[in-house]
Amino acid sequence: MTYVVSQPCVDLKDRACVDECPVDCIYEGERMLYVHPDECVDCGACEPVCPVEAIYYEDDLPGDQKVYLEVNTTFFDTIGSPGGAARFGTAPDHPLVAALPPQEAAS
Repeated sequence: MTYVVSQPCVDLKDRACVDECPVDCIYEGERMLYVHPDECVDCGACEPVCPVEAIYYEDDLPGDQKVYLEVNTTFFDTIGSPGGAARFGTAPDHPLVAALPPQEAAS
């Protein structure tokens, strides 16, 4: 099991979750952040600090956000498991995320 970043993160990328993650498993795409399912230790530190409630435990994903489990997982098909996001930089987003229209900022 793992934590998953979902649609509310698109075009926000607040990064509070990155600062809280003790194992550096939250990677940056061009428009959103992604949790590496093999590097996540299920500590849950990221979930309460997300200002838009975009992070869920895999089993708790709302029905309309369940696709983001696959989005987070397949994001790493190309980059593999670099062993830490801090050194990695930014990668192209998953195609589903890249195809989304620009998201409005929360008011």
